[in-house]
Amino acid sequence: MKEIKNASQLEQLKKGDKPVLIDFYADWCGPCQTMLPIVDELADKYNGEVEIVKVNIDKQQQLAREFGVRSIPSLFILQNGEIKEHMVGLQAKGVLDSKLSSYAA
Repeated sequence: MKEIKNASQLEQLKKGDKPVLIDFYADWCGPCQTMLPIVDELADKYNGEVEIVKVNIDKQQQLAREFGVRSIPSLFILQNGEIKEHMVGLQAKGVLDSKLSSYAA
């Protein structure tokens, strides 16, 4: 899973033809650390179909503000550059998997 280190990386993904899952997290966030292996596993499963990336809110405060992130983990699914879904808090693997499968190519 790729970490977004600046706004231009995210802009490139938004322009792409694949759906994008963005995981906003922080190293100090317990639920975020619980989510990490789930999101990592789904990144492998949907490799080539869905771009799955993570954004550290402590390092990318501007991006977090842009997306209106108020609590973490905060996950966004984008398609054609638009936010299609926003989930806050720990998500069950099955729920996330079924959402991603509906966007996968």
